[in-house]
This record gives sequence, structure tokens and C-alpha cells, in this order.
Amino acid sequence: MFTHPLLDDVVTLAVKAGEAVMAVYARDFSIEEKADSSPLTEADQAAHAIIVAGLKELTPGIPILSEEETDLPGCETWGTSAYWLVDPLDGTKEFIKRNGEFTVNIALIDAGVAVLGVVYAPVLAWMYAASSMDGAHKKDENGVWMPLRCAEHAEGTPWRVVGSRSHSGDSLGVFLQKLGAYEMLPMGSSLKLCLVAEGKADIYPRLGPTSLWDTAAAQCVVEATGGKVVTLDGQALSYANTGEFLNPFFIAHGRSAVSWPVYFE
Repeated sequence: MFTHPLLDDVVTLAVKAGEAVMAVYARDFSIEEKADSSPLTEADQAAHAIIVAGLKELTPGIPILSEEETDLPGCETWGTSAYWLVDPLDGTKEFIKRNGEFTVNIALIDAGVAVLGVVYAPVLAWMYAASSMDGAHKKDENGVWMPLRCAEHAEGTPWRVVGSRSHSGDSLGVFLQKLGAYEMLPMGSSLKLCLVAEGKADIYPRLGPTSLWDTAAAQCVVEATGGKVVTLDGQALSYANTGEFLNPFFIAHGRSAVSWPVYFE
């Protein structure tokens, strides 16, 4: 159904990875700990293998950077050209808690910009797909595709703030005090950005660590709806620096006249 020549195939690939994730989710599974103390499960590894094999077949000339495979010679130079950026299982903590709020994330990056993004939540049966050619769409649990458009915050109404179920901090509290009236919507994984994309939230302030693969696919979805994902100095979150896997802090938001940098001066 999409104009971009790769988007239908990537959606199909995300579904296959999601099926592998769900096969593990349905039974007891082992949990390992990475060097950075983050959890790793069999589901992360199974989805990674499926996605990497599929992308290599689909686009053999485009390199792949995945959360589960970062020790790649020369990857620090990829940011000036095209590469795939993958999180096979975003929200591993949510997976372990079995709350369903985890996703498969696949993004195509070109010159530091996410030009194609697919986010799939297999438990919820939500599929988000976007490209620079197609805009953004969501397939819901009933299998219906619908175009997405982010919301415009109405002045004088409480901000709908989406926040992490697993991460918080003092910086977020200070930001929320400056923001004024708000209601908090808890959510896990890259689904936080997707709630902004579909107009269910006005803003997602991320004032804690994330990695490139955590945000790229969902950022593409947000931007294709007219929203933005910006650093605290107002610049678009970029994927050009592949020598550094950590993102700066950022704000994802729908249509708004607010200048976010003033909140951090």
C-alpha cells in the first residue's frame, strides 16, 4: 500500500520479528545482563537475527547497525550516507514485566535523517509505518490502516505528557514545574513517541539516556505527522554521529508555538 519501494517489505519483516518475540514471550525465558547492565533476552537475539537477515536480502549494499551488533568496523563513518538502524526489541524491561509495551523498531537513515520508520508492538497488534514519501500510518488491532496526524496543543489546556514507565529523574520534575498544568500518560518503549505521532499526547520530554536505535524509527513516524523531535537547543535529533551511540536529551512534540529551549536556559 505504500509508495516507498521498501516500506511494505520492512513492515512484513517487523511482523516476522514480532512473531519470534512472541514465541519467547509465551514461555519462560532466560535473562542475561549486558556490559552496561541492561537486560538481554532470547527474544532480542531472535528478532535481531531475523531482521538482519531480511535487510541483507532486501538491500545488500546498505549496512546495518543494531543494538545487538554494535562492534562493526568503520560504522562511525556511516552517518554521512545510508544505513539501517535497528532495535530488535525496544523496551526489554517492559517485555520482562509482560505488560505488552515493547516494540520492534526498524529505521532507514540517510545523511543523518530517518527517512523510513517502522514500529511494531506485537502484543498490542499496533503497527506504525512512515516514510518521507508516504507520511505516517497506523494499523490498529483490527487490521485497519489509518493516516496519522499529530495534535496541536490548545493554549490554556493541560499538556498531555507521555512519560516512561521505567525511567524518571529530577530533571523531568523541574521541566514539568515550568510547563504548568499537565496530565501524565505512562507508556513504555518507543510507543511514547508514537502517542505523540497519533495525537494522543502533546509532548514527550526525554531527559535521560537513550540510544540511536531507541528513537530513529519512531522519530520518522512523528516527523511524518508534522511533529518534531528536537534536542534541548531546538535542533532536530540527528543520526549522523554513528561514532557515538547515545542521543542527547530531547523533546518530542506535536504542533506547538512553544520554543522549548527557553525551558532549559
